[in-house]
Amino acid sequence: MKVLRNFFLLSTAALMLSSCGEKKTVKADYDVIPKPLAVNAVDGTPFLLSARTRIVYPAGNETLQKTAEFLSQYIAEATGYTLRVVSSDKEKAANNIVLSLNENVANAEGYKLQIAESGIELSGSKEAGIFYGIQTLRKSIPATAMGASVEMSPVTIEDAPRFSYRGMHLDVGRHFYSMDFIKEFIDMLALHNLNRFHWHLTEDQGWRLEIKKYPKLTEIGSKRSETVIGHNSGEYDGKPYGGFYTQEQVKEIVAYAQDRFITVIPEIDLPGHMLAAITSYPEFGCTGGPYEVGREWGVFDDVICAGNEDAMVFLEDVLSEVVELFPSEYIHIGGDECPKVRWEKCPKCQSRIKAEKLDLNKAHKPEENLQSYVISRMERFLNEKGRQIIGWDEILEGGLAPNATLMSWRGMAGGIEAAKQKHDVIMTPTNYVYFDYYQTTDVENEPIAIGGYLPVERVYAFEPVPQELTAEEAKYVIGAQANVWTEYIPTSEQVEYMMLPRIAALAEVQWTKPELKDFQDFQSRMPQLIAFYDRNGYNYAKHMYDVTAEYTPLVEEGVLEVKLSSLNKADVIRYTLDGTEPTEASAVYAEPLKLKDAAQLKAAIIRATGSSRVLSQEINLNKASLKPVEMKYEAAKGYTYNGAVALIDGMKGTRNYKTGRWIGFVGNDLELVINLGDETELSSAKTSALVEKGDWIFAPTAFEVAVSNDGVKFTNVASEKYNVLGEKDRNGIYDYALSFEPVKAKFVRVTVKNTPALPTWHGGKGKNAYMFLDEIELN
Repeated sequence: MKVLRNFFLLSTAALMLSSCGEKKTVKADYDVIPKPLAVNAVDGTPFLLSARTRIVYPAGNETLQKTAEFLSQYIAEATGYTLRVVSSDKEKAANNIVLSLNENVANAEGYKLQIAESGIELSGSKEAGIFYGIQTLRKSIPATAMGASVEMSPVTIEDAPRFSYRGMHLDVGRHFYSMDFIKEFIDMLALHNLNRFHWHLTEDQGWRLEIKKYPKLTEIGSKRSETVIGHNSGEYDGKPYGGFYTQEQVKEIVAYAQDRFITVIPEIDLPGHMLAAITSYPEFGCTGGPYEVGREWGVFDDVICAGNEDAMVFLEDVLSEVVELFPSEYIHIGGDECPKVRWEKCPKCQSRIKAEKLDLNKAHKPEENLQSYVISRMERFLNEKGRQIIGWDEILEGGLAPNATLMSWRGMAGGIEAAKQKHDVIMTPTNYVYFDYYQTTDVENEPIAIGGYLPVERVYAFEPVPQELTAEEAKYVIGAQANVWTEYIPTSEQVEYMMLPRIAALAEVQWTKPELKDFQDFQSRMPQLIAFYDRNGYNYAKHMYDVTAEYTPLVEEGVLEVKLSSLNKADVIRYTLDGTEPTEASAVYAEPLKLKDAAQLKAAIIRATGSSRVLSQEINLNKASLKPVEMKYEAAKGYTYNGAVALIDGMKGTRNYKTGRWIGFVGNDLELVINLGDETELSSAKTSALVEKGDWIFAPTAFEVAVSNDGVKFTNVASEKYNVLGEKDRNGIYDYALSFEPVKAKFVRVTVKNTPALPTWHGGKGKNAYMFLDEIELN
C-alpha cells in the first residue's frame, strides 16, 4: 500500500536525520479540513510533541488502544518517530497525549481537544468522537516533519459533525479494484472524517460478491467478454474482464473499516441492473435468455422476473448471505433505472400484478406498483433480520416502502418528497456530488469521463437541506454522499484523481455548519491537506493550483470582463491575448481585463517548482456579441446558467453541455431578440447545437432570422428547416448558418425550433426532447 511504502521511506529519512544529529522544531496549524466547530486559543506556553511523548489510553479499552495506535502511526508518518502507546494504569498523564471518555460531550461523534504545556487531552462521549479528534490532531501536524519536534500552541477545540451520515460511494461493478486499493479508499475516507462506505457490488457489467448458494454469480456473472471503448462507440477492446471479492475478503474489508469507525453499506442492485445475475441464472429472467453480461454502459431491458417466485426467493437468499457479511444497519437495494418493458409482456409478472391486486392502485402504473411490491417485499425480509433498506429515489415509484431510507440522486425533488413523508433521506444529487463528472471545462486534456461539469467550488456550494422543507421535515435529511461511478474509470489512480480534492469540499459540506463555511477560507486551508496527498502518493487533480477565470459579459459597457485568480494569492499570473504561450516576459495580470475585440486568451503561473497548466480561451466577437438580449421562452430548469447572455458572450461550448456555455430548452423553442443599438448591416447568422441522443438532446428542426428597426415589426430575411435526427445520426456539435442579402437593422429576432418530441426509435419516444444552443453570431 502507498501509505506503508511512504512510511518506510519517511522512517529511513528520520533515521538519517537522527544520525546526523539534526534537531529542529516545526509548528502545528489547526486550520484543518473539515473546519472544526470552535477553535479557541488559550494563553500559555506551547506543548512540545517529541519522540519522548507517550499516548495514554484508558486501561482495558481495546478500541481506544487501537485508536491510540493509529495516532502513533499517523505521527510516525509525519515525523519518523513512533510514540509509545500505554494504558492509563502504567503511565502518568503529564506531558503526554491522553485519550479519555467524557459523557459531557453531547454528540456521539463529537470531541474536545485541549492542548496545554502540560500535555494534550482528547475526550469524547464515545470512541468514535475521539477518533475524529485524532484526525484533527494528525492534520494539525505538518505532513512532513521528519525528525522534528512539533510545537503546539495552547488551544481548546470543541467539535461535532453536522450530519450523522457522511458517505462516499464506489462502484466496483463496472471496474474492479484490488483489496489494497479498497483499504486505501477507506483510509482516504477516514482522513476526511467520512463514516459510511457505500460499496456498489453488483451491476449489469459484473457481479463482484461471492454468494455461496449461487456460485455461478461469480463463475459466470463476474466476467464480461470485452468492454466497449469510450461512450458506447460500438467498438470493443476484445479483452475479457472480471474479478470478485470472496466472502473472507469482504469480512477483512468490513473489519478494516470498522477499526476506522466507517460502516460499509453494501449495495445489491435490484430489480434492475441484474443482467450479470440473470446471465448466471437465466431462469430468473422474464424471457429465460440467453443473456450476456453487459459489455457496454447504460440501462438494459432485461431485469429480474418479478412474477417468478423462484426469482424472489433467489433475491432473499442473496440478501441472507449479505446480511451475514455486513453488520451495517442499512442494506442498499438499489431500485433505480428498472425498465418495465419485459414485465409488461411477461405472463408471470402480469399474473403477479393480478394476484397482488397491483392494478387497482391507479396512482401508478401496474408495473410501477410491481416494482414497489419487490422493494417492499425485500424490505420486509430485511426488517425481519433487523436491518433497514436504502434505495435510490426511483423507489418512490409505486409508493415508498414503509421503513425505507431514500437516496436522492436525480436532483433534490425525490428527497424533498420523501422527507415530507417522514422518511430519512440522504442527499446525493448528480449536479453537486457525482465525482465521475469532469472537474474542468478543458475536457480535451482530461481523462475521459461520463460528462457533466463539477468543479471543487460547486461541490463546496452544495447545501443538503432544501429550503422547501420545514424545520421538522429537515430533520429527516440525515446526511449527504458523493458517488464514484466507474464506467470510465478503469484504474485506482483515476479513482483518486476523480475524488481528490473534491472529497475535501464534500467533507466540509458533511461536517461543518453552513454558517462557518467560506470557500476562500477553504481554499486557504487546502495546501495543508494537499501536503498529505503528496506525502501519501495520492493522484489528486491539481486544477485548484491552475489559473481560474471568471467571464462576465458587461452588456452596458459592451465588453467581456475577465477576472483571473489562483489558489495562492502570491502567485504571479502571466497572460497573452494573441494565442502565444505565456512566459516570464508576458504581461502580469493585475486587474480585470475588459475585452472589446476578439482574442485568444492564454494564462499561466510560471513557477520554479513547475508551472501551472495553461488556461486557454478563444473569444470570437461578432456584431451580436455583448449586445442587450431578451429571450421569449424560459430555458429548462437546471440548464439556464447565466441566461441569454451566454448566447452572445463570444465563447463557444465544448462537447460537455454542463459547463454553463450551453443553454438547454425542453418543451419549447428559442426566440431571442438582440438589440444592436445602431443600425447595422448584416448578411449572415450562425448558431450551434449540441446533440447527445442518449441524453435526450436533439438537434433543432428550424432556424429563422427576422430584422426590425423599431423592435416591434419584424421582417423575415432567412430560414431553414431540418429533419428530425435518425438513430444513426452522430452525436456532437452541429453548426447552422444562414446567408441572406445585406440588410440594415437595429433589432434581430432569432428563432431556433426544438424537436417536437423524441422519435419512435428512441427509448424515450413521445417525450419532450432537449435542445442545447450556444452562440448566436451575426455578421
